[in-house]
Amino acid sequence: MLSIGYEWVLDHLPEDVALSNSKGAVEDSTAEHCLALILASLRELPRAYQLQTEESWSRLWTSSLHGSNVVVLGVGGVGTAIIERLKPFKPAKITVVASTARTINGGIDVVSIENVHQLLPSAEIVICALPHTPQTQGLIGKEFMDRMRDGALLVNVGRGPIIATAALIKELETGRLRAALDVTDPEPLPVGHALWNAPGCIITPHMAGDTGQFVEMVSELATRQVQLLSSGQTPLNLVR
Repeated sequence: MLSIGYEWVLDHLPEDVALSNSKGAVEDSTAEHCLALILASLRELPRAYQLQTEESWSRLWTSSLHGSNVVVLGVGGVGTAIIERLKPFKPAKITVVASTARTINGGIDVVSIENVHQLLPSAEIVICALPHTPQTQGLIGKEFMDRMRDGALLVNVGRGPIIATAALIKELETGRLRAALDVTDPEPLPVGHALWNAPGCIITPHMAGDTGQFVEMVSELATRQVQLLSSGQTPLNLVR
């Protein structure tokens, strides 16, 4: 598969067919795109572009990743790659959240998802890099957003259904929260949907992994898989 996520394929896959994903090929490009979304939102680049089209030299005072309190939901390959890219920007704190509390490579403490609500009032940026599962469906809903601080930025490079879209639109329309989304629910986002023009929201069309480098890496992975199969060895990245 040309992605890490695979949940939508399982219902259509015969029981005797194995499935592998593109682990190792897409994490860097997705993390890079996540940082682009964060910086574009914090530094008001959509507003700056609007001023450019108006030929208006009006300086903007913006927020910054430097000194911000960041919460990252998910510590898989993408989440880990995001964390590594956040560090050089000198955020005040990076808190990692996953299904269970533990310590991961590099001595990073992971907080259980059960305690995420305690972290939200002090977080300027919340990043979702979670897979779509029954447990994460609608995880970021009204109660979750109610606990987020005014002006906080919600970023999603995981899966669209993790965020309750109707609840997010209400928060965006009041101007209380901002969002930067590479994935949405529904997806593709239909013409005329309220999320397209919601204030304070940047949307990209599920393109975080779409780079030339990814194509090269996933092509190399596909070649390696064929070589393994032809020699009777177990393929890489089997997820079923």
